[in-house]
Amino acid sequence: MPTTELSTDVALGVAIPSRNARGRLARLGSVVDDVLAKHDYPPVIERLLAEALVLTALLGSLLKEPEGQITMQAQTEAGVIDLMVCDYRSGELRGYIRYDPQRLAEAGPTPSLFALFGKGYLAITFDHPGMKERYQGIVPLEGGSLGEAAQSFFAQSEQIPSIVRLAAQKRDGHWSAGGLLFQHLPEGEEGRERLHTRLDHPDWPHVAILAGSVKAEELTDTGLPLDDLLWRLFHEEDEVRTLDAIALRKGCRCDPDYVRSVIAKFPAEERADMVGEDGLIRVDCEFCSTSFPLALEEFD
Repeated sequence: MPTTELSTDVALGVAIPSRNARGRLARLGSVVDDVLAKHDYPPVIERLLAEALVLTALLGSLLKEPEGQITMQAQTEAGVIDLMVCDYRSGELRGYIRYDPQRLAEAGPTPSLFALFGKGYLAITFDHPGMKERYQGIVPLEGGSLGEAAQSFFAQSEQIPSIVRLAAQKRDGHWSAGGLLFQHLPEGEEGRERLHTRLDHPDWPHVAILAGSVKAEELTDTGLPLDDLLWRLFHEEDEVRTLDAIALRKGCRCDPDYVRSVIAKFPAEERADMVGEDGLIRVDCEFCSTSFPLALEEFD
């Protein structure tokens, strides 16, 4: 019987000690539906955001600090998409895409990654509030898919051999998106001066070939628990450890009280300039497409 907890809306950590490799598998179902329900995106944009949410879940599940946060942002020049933002904190995911409908129509039904993003850059920010640390890596958006762009990020910014696979499919009106991330982290090999040793380590091609054999339909199959998929890929290894699974859900941190507290920090003169023709200050959240109307009198 399928293990429901490991079938959808979950991320599973993996370690292969003998190969000095770590990995993550993730699959989203209702989370993607809930995020997309707040927008009226065309299918191409829906699929891209579904894959981006899975990638964000994979990255977020790497965080060691429970309150840590991952923000992934793609900014572009001369592409269909102007901005894509996804973030993860404590198992909560949110995301949105801002795009040009006319350019999308001109790009055809199956636009390439370059057509969507043009000359774009992928920025990933890792926030560790407990340790008071923040790190951001920025690399060109390269490759034929979002997964390849993520691999390029790890190679250029993190300098860690990595393999990323993403897939998304809509069945009977509902989205299922899955992803896989594996990295090679040899013990005792740290720092740029020994990077060549990491890249040439004989264990990494073995792990990359097995992980890369995963099929798109396996990643999106909600009837295939992630631990069973892991067994399919690595059942010949001496030991494969699974770490605690992380439940994933849609979450947006905007709420009326928070929005009001932010606006209250502005001087009275600036708040007056924010008032629209309807006599209200309106604050829009692009993540959840919610508008918060505030009366100026609330701040007196």
